Amino acid sequence: MSQGALLSTPPKTVFLAEIAKYEGQTVTDFFAVAQKQFSRKRDGAAYLALRLTDRTGQCEAKMWDNFEACADTFQAGDVVKVQVEVSSYNGRSQLTIKKLRKASAEEYSLADFQPHTSLSIDELWAKLNDFVGSFTEPFLQQLVRSFLDDPEVASLLRSAPAAKYLHHAWIGGLLEHIVSLLGLCDRVTPHYPQVHRDLVMTGAILHDIGKLEELRWSLSFDYTLEGQLLGHITLGIAMIEKKIAAILGFPPRLRLLVEHIVLSHHGKYEFGSPKLPMTPEAILFHYLDDLDAKMYSVRRELDRSAQQGRAPDEMTEWVRALERPLLDSRAFLDSGASLGEADPRNLNDASAEVTSDALPAEE
Repeated sequence: MSQGALLSTPPKTVFLAEIAKYEGQTVTDFFAVAQKQFSRKRDGAAYLALRLTDRTGQCEAKMWDNFEACADTFQAGDVVKVQVEVSSYNGRSQLTIKKLRKASAEEYSLADFQPHTSLSIDELWAKLNDFVGSFTEPFLQQLVRSFLDDPEVASLLRSAPAAKYLHHAWIGGLLEHIVSLLGLCDRVTPHYPQVHRDLVMTGAILHDIGKLEELRWSLSFDYTLEGQLLGHITLGIAMIEKKIAAILGFPPRLRLLVEHIVLSHHGKYEFGSPKLPMTPEAILFHYLDDLDAKMYSVRRELDRSAQQGRAPDEMTEWVRALERPLLDSRAFLDSGASLGEADPRNLNDASAEVTSDALPAEE
């Protein structure tokens, strides 16, 4: 993969999160190639199809003509300089490439192509260790510490994305997701006395540990060969079993319960889960994991809608991950208050006052 300068070059001016505002225009800038393939139109004519990315998002791009000369000069993972026409189709931006060449490392900054958590990695790491320090089950604490105290694992865990495309798909995303889940586990487990707190929190830390081997990340995020053939659940179980084998006297029943959470955390067979959750801890963790991922999708789509200037009473575009459009309820309520409308949160009190005044006085 190409390795650009960190901050020594002029920054990009066109980012994919805002590409819609250039609709109808031709723009030129640098983008990373996440995917490259040749396809054919209905008439059989070939064209070049790319997925371009930067630190703000991704967009499909197609080069219909004169692509043969440049197509062999770059690969997925390279940065290219492109001139594109911006248009939209079915509510989504699409790019038509007019000119393209591979960029040299001196022309771009890596900081423009690596989406990164907005939170402090050091603070996230400290919170993670504080949660582990609160464990009362010594074997679970020892298991988790065997990962966090491993320099190679720790280095990867501090930078890994949680996914290639979906939730927390940025540098530090996996750590951010884990710490968010630990906060949920810490709040919810006391509500259910039948649930083993440390077991659920161990699941939060280790459920996606296989992604350290499933994914690779630099200019863009992609799958390793092991990730494609085995997947992060299988890889994670192998990593956990290796660590447990090195812990003298680790209880076999506890190993079984930890591995069940990891194996079942996707919740359904059709979502890639080898087993359905069948313990209180596995069931609870599956729903917490799903909740954190879905609320990330909600936040992302509402932020994107606001950046597009959508009105507070206007729904977002169709969100594929949630299979529905969304409404920003906070913005919707606030916009009503700014127009002088009654605050719906006070309607019950007001109604009570009117009803009371309307009643005749007792004789």
